[in-house]
Amino acid sequence: MPEMEQRPVVLLVDDEAEITANLAQILARSGFDVHTAADGAEALTAVTTLDPDLVVSDVLMPGLDGRELLRRLRADDRWTPVILLTQVGESYERAAALDEGADDYLNKPFDPQELISRIRAVLRRHRQGSADLARRDRLRSDGLELDRVGRRVFLDDKEVTLTPRTVALLDYLMSRPGELHTRERLLSSVWGYDFPVSTRAVDHRVAELRRTLGEDASQPRWVETVQGMGYRFCGKVSA
Repeated sequence: MPEMEQRPVVLLVDDEAEITANLAQILARSGFDVHTAADGAEALTAVTTLDPDLVVSDVLMPGLDGRELLRRLRADDRWTPVILLTQVGESYERAAALDEGADDYLNKPFDPQELISRIRAVLRRHRQGSADLARRDRLRSDGLELDRVGRRVFLDDKEVTLTPRTVALLDYLMSRPGELHTRERLLSSVWGYDFPVSTRAVDHRVAELRRTLGEDASQPRWVETVQGMGYRFCGKVSA
């Protein structure tokens, strides 16, 4: 008989036992081998012993919280994919977490199917080798260059001016090439669901990006519109 495909190992970290118990069952039914930890300190030990394929961690926990867990993993040169969960929706929290090496960020409360979708997307990105882009200081694609540390954008070696939100959107898309993002997901990841705007805000920022870069939406070099769904970065990206 053929061997069964190995189930991806997911470490779920939350100080609320009811949340981990319920979510662990849902993830297990979706094809993941789920282990749990009650806080960041326990998670650090579990990462060493389990070597999980991905960590899903709450941010707000007593003792060692999710952000500190992420920092310690990266400081130890462990690049296990990490998705952070939090009830704090401020954009600076989200930006800081992504800058520190988080692979994605999801606000509570959330639909478990959305988390499952993001887990699969992050794992797919790592299997394809594009996850390394998320920890590079500069990204390049066909004359377009993003300085992620200085938050500056260059086109054919000349700096162009974009609003901070548009730079954040470009960063998110460019570090995940080929991946389809719905407007709702972009609002959650770049703006935050609690941000008082509609999904049209995403369209406005994409329009600003295209206008500044001189891109034709019908023949995109970088950002492709997927009708009725969202956007993807279609250019080849290198660091």
